Amino acid sequence: MSLPLVLVSGSKGGVGKSLTSMALVDHWTAQDKPVFLVDTDRSNPDVWKAYEALVPSIAIDLTEPDSWIELVNELELHPQDHVVINMAAMSNAVVARHGGTLLEALGPLQRKLVCLWLINRQRDSIELLSKFRGMMPGAEVHVLRNGLFGVEQKFELYNGSKQRQQVEAAGGKSVMFPELADRVADSLYTDRTAITAALERLPLGDRSALHRWRKQCTAMFEEVGL
Repeated sequence: MSLPLVLVSGSKGGVGKSLTSMALVDHWTAQDKPVFLVDTDRSNPDVWKAYEALVPSIAIDLTEPDSWIELVNELELHPQDHVVINMAAMSNAVVARHGGTLLEALGPLQRKLVCLWLINRQRDSIELLSKFRGMMPGAEVHVLRNGLFGVEQKFELYNGSKQRQQVEAAGGKSVMFPELADRVADSLYTDRTAITAALERLPLGDRSALHRWRKQCTAMFEEVGL
């Protein structure tokens, strides 16, 4: 069976891409699955800095054509690894220009392309999703409504949208990404700490909140088949 290559995207800042990428790396490593991490946010590569000592990883700027060639070459070196690619903000623009390089390589790499698309409650999240799906046909897309922006019912624009109908008709899921307490999330980002390390050093109340969130993330990832 093809191993997943997961793009964690949303093509805008502040929707939760980095935290989702960290959660997915943690989810797979907790199951002793080998992981290869790619962080494309070169200006602020928090995920790479948190996990570079724990899993094979690279930070790469995908704004140039040659960097997509480099990405594919790196993927070829990790045929047995589950791949997490944390996409930078404004990624739709570079995907439109250069994403075909990755699409062409999926067959030889024997990879299934999966996208976890993070949204907030604004209309542009849905519009950017529509553009991405048009650029990456055949990708398995799941939409993550970030609980930081409210409960499921608050995502009215997406919940009643044609995009949701199309995503789910194609086999994708619409799920909630659980909210993590600000103080705990801030600690992960500020100290660039892996989740397992945070579970060892944070105060008890913070650890309890992180344990609970981690279990919720596990359930969410299992719901979308990861």
